[in-house]
Amino acid sequence: MVTVIIPTLNEAENITAVVNFAQSDKLVSEVIVVDDKSTDNTVILAQKAGAKVITSTKLGKGASMKDGVLCATNDVILFLDGDIDPYPHFTIPLLTQPILQNEVDFTKSSFNRNAGRVTELVAKPLLSIFFPELMRFSQPLSGMIAGKKSVFQQIDFRDDYGVDIGILIDMYLMNVRMKEVEIGYIENKSKPWHALGRMSKEVAQTIILKAATSKNAHYNLEELSVMNEIRMQMEFALTENIPVTNKLVVFDMDNTLLRGRFIDTYASVHNMTKELMDIRATETDPLIVTKKMATLLKGKSLADLLKIVDAIPIVNDAQSVIQELKKRGYLIGIVSNSFDCITNHIKNKLGIHFSLANELEFSKSICTGEVKIPSFWFSRKESLCRHTTCKTNAMLGILEKHQIKRENTIAIGDSLNDMCMIKEAGVGVAFCSKDELVNHHADIIIQDYSFEELLKLAK
Repeated sequence: MVTVIIPTLNEAENITAVVNFAQSDKLVSEVIVVDDKSTDNTVILAQKAGAKVITSTKLGKGASMKDGVLCATNDVILFLDGDIDPYPHFTIPLLTQPILQNEVDFTKSSFNRNAGRVTELVAKPLLSIFFPELMRFSQPLSGMIAGKKSVFQQIDFRDDYGVDIGILIDMYLMNVRMKEVEIGYIENKSKPWHALGRMSKEVAQTIILKAATSKNAHYNLEELSVMNEIRMQMEFALTENIPVTNKLVVFDMDNTLLRGRFIDTYASVHNMTKELMDIRATETDPLIVTKKMATLLKGKSLADLLKIVDAIPIVNDAQSVIQELKKRGYLIGIVSNSFDCITNHIKNKLGIHFSLANELEFSKSICTGEVKIPSFWFSRKESLCRHTTCKTNAMLGILEKHQIKRENTIAIGDSLNDMCMIKEAGVGVAFCSKDELVNHHADIIIQDYSFEELLKLAK
């Protein structure tokens, strides 16, 4: 069977149709949408259409593709673009049958449309110099491709516009059996002129870099590097497609939305419980604790980590209560001391508006063991407590961004890490907490694993 992977960034207009198209083919048993932190309804629409949705570990199409490969459960993978509707009817079998029948290991689509400006003015001239053998591909920048998972796992996915040509060159350099497949007529959205310059630069750099590292006889230029744009987590978390509202609900994740803690479950599965306990016993600085916990994840893929969190039960009525809160006009978020790849996954599963957490670092979808502590945790002049880092600082950032009064905020958590947030919110809820101090400062104590009580508070 075939896994279809759809990398997306703000594709709400067409994502439902693309997911439905993928699911309609009898060869497809899995559809994965890898979202690059869209700011529209892409995630919600993809989920409603029945796709499995994950959030990319790093910005850029290449990182999304790599993440999708690692999460795929089938041996044959097909990539589709999220901005095309309609696709030619036989696109999926045309691209995958040659692989399923072991004729080739990789296919790249061509279609009945004039090649784009970057293809003709940049890609083909450079290929003719450095990789003339690839001139037989009429549309080398096409993003509709298929191949064996084992082959995709060996290649380098670039994070920018050079990813598609980079994959083709890598396949060629590895002597992979490949062919171009005509799939019919497709109308792509044309890139605006201001984007073409960047696209041209990144495609050119990819071709030249591949030539440099492959000991290409035609190459004698110095190696080039590409600077990627950086987007701040707070800014993008709070500019997603969220309601204009004056009410906020913030949830802790571990032992609140989840009936367990991610890092503890991970440590148990990988026989690292002693290492985790040693970190907690010897370190008192929460920043150092977070840094050292991240080292335990080194070498694991995004798929490895999501498998762990998916095994932790979610409170039974979490999703239904959250949906009702959304209907009542609440902005809903996760504020967690865990890692963003985990909180984003739970956010997507429960239909929550945003999540804020520590930024776990990945390289080619593999955890490096490094973590960035976002600035929104840190104390500032407006802070409500004396802690150097605190969840209330993130909560204040949300309130300021959306001009919500603190008295219109409900905060739910279970541990000392949540106590300030619970204390300073309009209504603080201690959820199944075993900490007497947290329960003391809470306005409401919930002792059963159910969020139904929140609906009595949230009018």
